Formats: sequence, C-alpha cells, structure tokens
Amino acid sequence: MQSVGFIASPHPILFTLTCSWGLLLQSTLKLPAQQDGQPSGIIMLQPAHAHGIIQVWCDQEYDGGGWTVIQRRQDGSVNFFTTWQHYKNGFGNLEGEHWLGLESIHLLTHQGSYMLRVLMEDWSGRQAQAEYNTFALEPESDFYRLQLGKYQGSAGDSLSWHNGRQFTTLDHDHDAYSGNCAHYQKGGWWYNMCAHSNLNGIWYKGGHYRSRYQDGVYWAEFRGGAYSIRKVVMMIRSTQGS
Repeated sequence: MQSVGFIASPHPILFTLTCSWGLLLQSTLKLPAQQDGQPSGIIMLQPAHAHGIIQVWCDQEYDGGGWTVIQRRQDGSVNFFTTWQHYKNGFGNLEGEHWLGLESIHLLTHQGSYMLRVLMEDWSGRQAQAEYNTFALEPESDFYRLQLGKYQGSAGDSLSWHNGRQFTTLDHDHDAYSGNCAHYQKGGWWYNMCAHSNLNGIWYKGGHYRSRYQDGVYWAEFRGGAYSIRKVVMMIRSTQGS
C-alpha cells in the first residue's frame, strides 16, 4: 500500500515533472507493460518549486497514457469527509481510493498547461466522461481556486458552475452559501451555492440513496444529485507539445 503525500528528495535529478516520463517505484504493483513499454503504476514526480517529491498513480493505459490520477473513488474504503489539512496534503491509498492533495495539484498544474478528464461508471456499468481542456488550481493563499477551460464529453457539464470557486472543507468555509456546503454534502469541493457535482461525498452502495442532503458521490448531469456513482477517476495530463 502506498500512501499519498510528499516525501524527502535526496536525489532530485532522478525524478520527473509529469507522468509522461518517470521512474516506477519498485514497490508498485507488477502490471503488464503497454505498447510503449511503460506500465501504469506509482511514479515519483518533482514539480517545479516543490520542496520534495510526490508519489502519484500514473495511468499509461487510457487514451495514450501520461495521466496523473488526482482522485479515485471505487469502494468506499476511504473517508472523504475530512479537514482542510488532509485535503491540502492528500490522503488514501494510491493503488485504490485517494485524494492526491490540493498543494500537489496546484504545483503540478502551475508548471505548465494541463487538461482534466473525469471518468465515471454507474451501478449498471454505464460509463461516461467529462473533459476540460484547461485545468489549474491557484495557491493556498487563494484557497486553491478552481480554473477550468471548455467542456466536452458524454457525462454532461456539472463542473463549470464551480469554475472560479475556492475550495471548502468541513473546517474551512469558502463557498457562496450562508452555511458550510461541505458540512451538508459531506466532502471537500469547490462549492458554489452549493453544487452541481461533488465527487468527494459519501460513497453510497447501490446508486440511489435517501438522505436529508445531496451528500453522495454525484455528477448531476450524469445520474442526478440523488444517485451515488460507483466508480470515479479524476486525472490530469500535460497539454504541452500535444
């Protein structure tokens, strides 16, 4: 099991800036190599201006590879109703459910141009995706404000309404609502008043759920706010040179 977060960097020259290039940790899962010879797995990245290295899961199988996974939900094994510090630093298991960390995402997306792709699967096996041609987070001094580009995809656009919003957690309220949206929706997100999506909510088994609030893992344009999606992956890829 590989936990999320920064680790010491005794030899920075060994590490890379993006998932397009990198060194797999020997402790990663032994996955089959792809046509380009590089398997998916855990890679050590050292973004520009970072004080250490970041361990990330790089997906080299999907759509040409080079994707850095910043969030994954699949079985409810990790609690996403947590504090600002946890969301800043990251939490979970890189080989399973995890949040990479706001600071890491900020550093990665401010060393060049990145796109975001969100992959979703409901409880019947139906799949959908949402893609944004630019994606970046501002620094902590601006509470990791979300910057998004144009949408395309099959899931519907449930994130643009959050564009330009700061991140909110149960102990840091930066949304446009009179209360704390993270408290009601049980997860940190770039809330507005409150949300058209929240992929960090409660992972309800079975899809449809009953709750006083919309607090599941949802993307409103895909299955609605009262349906908790079974599998979600948020991943980013550099667009420089593409």
